[in-house]
Amino acid sequence: MPRTESLADHPLLEPLRSERGRRLIGLVAALLIEAILLILLLTLNGYNKPAAAPESLTVVDMKAASEPSEDREQAEQEPSKAETPAEQRAAPSEPRMERPEPVQREAAPTPPVREPIITTPFQLPASRQPPRPAQPEAPKQVYGPVDTGARSGVKDSEVVGTAPNGQPLYAARWYREPDESELAGYLSTASGPGWGLIACKTAPEFRVVDCVPIAEYPQGSMMNRAILAAAWQFRVRPPMLGGQPQIGSWVRIRIDYTSGR
Repeated sequence: MPRTESLADHPLLEPLRSERGRRLIGLVAALLIEAILLILLLTLNGYNKPAAAPESLTVVDMKAASEPSEDREQAEQEPSKAETPAEQRAAPSEPRMERPEPVQREAAPTPPVREPIITTPFQLPASRQPPRPAQPEAPKQVYGPVDTGARSGVKDSEVVGTAPNGQPLYAARWYREPDESELAGYLSTASGPGWGLIACKTAPEFRVVDCVPIAEYPQGSMMNRAILAAAWQFRVRPPMLGGQPQIGSWVRIRIDYTSGR
């Protein structure tokens, strides 16, 4: 007997048995199902379309142009009347503006009323003015001695020579005369009795600086050396010229030494 082969054993179906063939079958089946669903949806939409509206008849009413169109005017007025309340409803109510109260201005003060001047037939006596003081006579030109420049009753200092720098040398006036205790230590080195004469430049606070010897007696007694060493303690007033102190001017100072070694 001839051997019959089943459909499953057909050689064309052999590739479908593999894993790849199974996937291909599943993909084809999914596409077929989606196509069927799409056809069903299109079919349902075709039944839901509305029926076409019946054809309407158009009636034209022809009127003479000469007849007044009262109906048309009434139709135009009615919509305008209908729109008026709608517009009134839509328009927002405007806020009421309160008028400011008028400011009351203060009444201007009334100017004082001048009293009327009453003229009299007689004349009042004129008021007496106090006598004016007699004006002093202008001083007559007075001639006198030449002004030496002294002010405030202070005489100018006496010039007694010439300083080492060529300026005038004035006589010294003590602001505080040194006592024996201040000079004893310095004069004890000199041979006395005798005297020394030095020139110093005045400085602020009644001090003297830049002292130089002028003369001494007896010669070689070392009097000037002792006086120059003690000069830092001297307090001398500056020379006066025109009532003004001349600080920086030169003065002559003499120290007498009566006791000897």
